[in-house]
Amino acid sequence: MSAQPDHAPLPPYAPAPGAPAELLAQLRADRRAAQWVPAFEREWASALEESRRTFSLAGLYEVIQDWQGRLASAPAVDAFIDGGCDDSDFIDMADLRRRRR
Repeated sequence: MSAQPDHAPLPPYAPAPGAPAELLAQLRADRRAAQWVPAFEREWASALEESRRTFSLAGLYEVIQDWQGRLASAPAVDAFIDGGCDDSDFIDMADLRRRRR
């Protein structure tokens, strides 16, 4: 009997080398560019500095993955808002985390 798992583990997420530039171009083309581009650039600069200190690319990968997710979900968020859905019962997750402590 083999002690090997019967499934292959997922490889860690590693974006393509040109992913940051492609992502920035997509952000600049979006209607939210005025807010999103500076926010992305701040997060990217912070992650880049962290990667220089720690010799880890994980923070850079995380920034790319987060912003790709924001871009991908933007149409659904727009549809929700444009549909007149009531979001007045919104609960800030930061508040929930503070309550647990």
